[in-house]
Amino acid sequence: MTGRERILRHLSDEPVDHLPCMPITMQFASRYAGVPYSRYAQDGRVLAEAQVRVASAFGFDHVSAISDPAREASDLGAAVVFAHDTPPAMDGTNPLIAERSDLTSLLDRHSVCGPRMEDRLVGIAALRERVGDELLVEGWIEGPCAEAADLRGINTLMTDFGDDPAFVRDLFEFVLQLELGFARRQIEAGADIIGIGDAAASLVGPAIYEEFVLPFQIRMVDGVHAMDALVRLHICGNTRRVLRFMGQTGSDIVDLDYPSSMAEARSAMGSRQMLLGNIDPVRVLQDATATIVYESIAACHAEAGPRYIVGAGCEVTRDTPHENVHALVRYGREHGPGDQSHILK
Repeated sequence: MTGRERILRHLSDEPVDHLPCMPITMQFASRYAGVPYSRYAQDGRVLAEAQVRVASAFGFDHVSAISDPAREASDLGAAVVFAHDTPPAMDGTNPLIAERSDLTSLLDRHSVCGPRMEDRLVGIAALRERVGDELLVEGWIEGPCAEAADLRGINTLMTDFGDDPAFVRDLFEFVLQLELGFARRQIEAGADIIGIGDAAASLVGPAIYEEFVLPFQIRMVDGVHAMDALVRLHICGNTRRVLRFMGQTGSDIVDLDYPSSMAEARSAMGSRQMLLGNIDPVRVLQDATATIVYESIAACHAEAGPRYIVGAGCEVTRDTPHENVHALVRYGREHGPGDQSHILK
């Protein structure tokens, strides 16, 4: 059974030989391939080569074009800081939408696909060419809250929710159209699944999430589904207060960061939501022993139940010991979805 088939069958509740494994590897893949992160994030062919190498070496079931959250904002003209061996980052002192009126000049640019977005398409096409139907190919877009924060500045956006809710909705609408267009191009390039990263959404409370964020996340997920692709939702940070809303987005996979327990997520989202994760990527996956990694993933599986995919709580760090990543994958290979006789005492 191929990795791609394993994931697709598992999502459809069909029998699989063992649990799929879909960790996010960016800096880890770059380090494993021996290339500086500046090349990984700015050359899709380099990214694809690194992803194929790391997936082959460790036995992952997918490859991913995720690299950093700044591609879309960069192509719109936002100030982005590039470094030699760390991910590109937004220049928070110089937001593209410094004044609310600045949004007006962007409204006709929701179909933009500049050099950094095009580079992701190059990476996805290279991934599809390299892996064929062996592995699931993942594209990536920013969620409504995350991209709005990149364009407006995170602190300013947080005050906008109270000061000018109509502006926030207009900004989110622009982001929605931008990201759906980018998703379509990635699917056309060969992506099977689109990851939606909405890190800033973990910073808002339940009321704001329900009123502002959730409706646009639902529309984003629905839009990707209408293109015949799957969706993986990942929100970095502590999402304990909004878990039930994450389960209402319609995402095929909710990739849970480690501050929320699998038990809480399962209780909040119900038995049908596919969950992925979610051991602490630093204190457990990077810093603990391979035995503890294996036992921690077992505990996640026990809490999540059969509709579960092996992964870390967030990105696998670049300094994670190889034996710990092998332990992560080994757990998945040694257990099927319903095999929970391992529940820890």
